[in-house]
Amino acid sequence: MTGRNFVSDNVAPIHPAIAAAIARANDGPAASYGGDAVSGRLDDLVGRAFDAEVRVVPAASGTAANALALAALAGPDGPERRIFCHEAAHIRRSEEGAPEFHVDGAAWRPLPGGAAKVDPGALAKALDGKGGILSITQATERGAVYRPEEVRALTAPARAAGLGVHMDGARFANAAARLGCRPAAVAGAAGIDALSLGTSKNGTLNAEAVVFFDPARAEGLDPLRKRAGHLYSKMRYLSAQIEAWFADGLWLRLAARANDMAGRLADRLAGLPGVALDAPVEANLVFVSMPETMAGRLRGRGFAVAPRGLDGVVRLVASWATTEADVDALAAAARE
Repeated sequence: MTGRNFVSDNVAPIHPAIAAAIARANDGPAASYGGDAVSGRLDDLVGRAFDAEVRVVPAASGTAANALALAALAGPDGPERRIFCHEAAHIRRSEEGAPEFHVDGAAWRPLPGGAAKVDPGALAKALDGKGGILSITQATERGAVYRPEEVRALTAPARAAGLGVHMDGARFANAAARLGCRPAAVAGAAGIDALSLGTSKNGTLNAEAVVFFDPARAEGLDPLRKRAGHLYSKMRYLSAQIEAWFADGLWLRLAARANDMAGRLADRLAGLPGVALDAPVEANLVFVSMPETMAGRLRGRGFAVAPRGLDGVVRLVASWATTEADVDALAAAARE
């Protein structure tokens, strides 16, 4: 049952509005490889959401979006191919070498920082003017949200040192909903060159996108997309999902719902014997320490709960489809 699965927001169903958009896109033939009408509208649609002229490149997975964005920033013959990122960054630890596959000669430069945020001081010490790429995650791997001033504190010195700046926005919508600011304030206007915009965790089927805030950065990317298997012949099905996701602010409403359910879960679990929040809840991720016996018994009662980490912390994830009843049932089971 989806309602009892707190392992990931990937387990949630697609939103009905997304399913309807896919059905509409399926009505008759359309031009292939992004030549269809809906794909042609994406740059303007997303650009208006981000108050900028953008180039949107749809992708079917977050890994593909991240790898293509990094490859575009590195260029075919760019400067020393170093990728500065937090030591816990998903692109470094969980994508099985996809960034290195797309960026030949890539070398990691992991940086420390609390709550999986890159520490500005550590970045400043690491920069030497030789170029490369800075990648930050929004919201972070520990569920923390970068404020606009925190993004600028990283992008300004990075760009001054000749780095392109990438944002892994697998949960960008959750961060934007939490902040309540214009999305541009933590994206293009804050110095981000390329945003991997995640939608699949927040209501779509498989429609991620790379948003380039300098459209020229996307030039020449199609041959790489073709070689890597990420140039989709029936692009309209991805584009239709992205269009419906942005329509009337649906993306932010779904993200806010997931955030609210994570906050409710944290409130319900706080104070239970043996349970302690490990990090502030700023997006839709809840990190709690709990005894393994409790985690095991929750699974025995039908709740899908991720394994504890070596630090005894369990990650619980709410989605747009999580309900108050789902949250209260898990909290009641933990209490018992």
